[in-house]
Amino acid sequence: MILELKNIEKNFGDKQVLKGVSFTAESGKAFGLLGRNGAGKTTSIRIMMDVFPATNGQVLIDGKPIDYSKVQFGYLPEERGLYPKKKIIEQLTYFAQLKGKSKKEAVEAVDYWLDRLGMSEYRNKKLETLSKGNQQKIQLITALAHDPHIVILDEPFSGLDPVNALLLKDIVKETISKGKIVLFSSHQMSYIEEFCDSIAIINGGRVVLTGDLQEIKRNYPRNRLVVRSPQIQQIKNESGYTCETGENGELIITLSSADEKAVTMQKLTSKYDIDEIKVYEPSLNDIFVEYTESQI
Repeated sequence: MILELKNIEKNFGDKQVLKGVSFTAESGKAFGLLGRNGAGKTTSIRIMMDVFPATNGQVLIDGKPIDYSKVQFGYLPEERGLYPKKKIIEQLTYFAQLKGKSKKEAVEAVDYWLDRLGMSEYRNKKLETLSKGNQQKIQLITALAHDPHIVILDEPFSGLDPVNALLLKDIVKETISKGKIVLFSSHQMSYIEEFCDSIAIINGGRVVLTGDLQEIKRNYPRNRLVVRSPQIQQIKNESGYTCETGENGELIITLSSADEKAVTMQKLTSKYDIDEIKVYEPSLNDIFVEYTESQI
């Protein structure tokens, strides 16, 4: 399955919020939708899910207009929206039934996910009695219990401790391996880098960068090296290269040309105690800042 947003425009009155947004996400892969607050991410997601229509453009599945009666979405919103005074089993079952499950199927699916997330003991508790992290896990079940084709996760790791974050990582990997389309929207770039094959960065209602993440990184100049060594200061003093110190104490060497990489690596490893040496690639955070620093 291929999900495509094609030249999506959205006007609210005289204000144009989306200005020709286009990107493509595929089954069995995770896609990262990035942008600063107000860039148009949430509007794009709502159009994708048919919450409201686009002014212009199309949402396509495998090249054809999406049939919302056949394609199921699972959505974990950034702003959580469950009922604090209702029993967990009652509201989770209710939401699964809204998505087409029978009562029996809904209960079975919810009980599976409660067990999978280590939440079975809270089955008959009210949501308000749970911690923020556990409430987040309950909200996640609403996105997964009806077995959707497309799963949209908006800031999914917010409020989770490291143990629960690892559990969610496993579930995300399982969901991808089942051939679902998984779409992330997050400001936590480390998670996007870990899971996403492709990204789109929206700035000012336009897609300013989209494509395979590793390919995007490889297209940056490859004339910089990252060096980790107990002799960093000595290398800086003696090598004669243009050097700077990175955020984690590594040495970043800028060469005149990418053609010098092999010779420079050999020279450094033969003379100094080198723990690691590799070609410098920008982090997703670096790329994000570059493309969104000035709001269009």
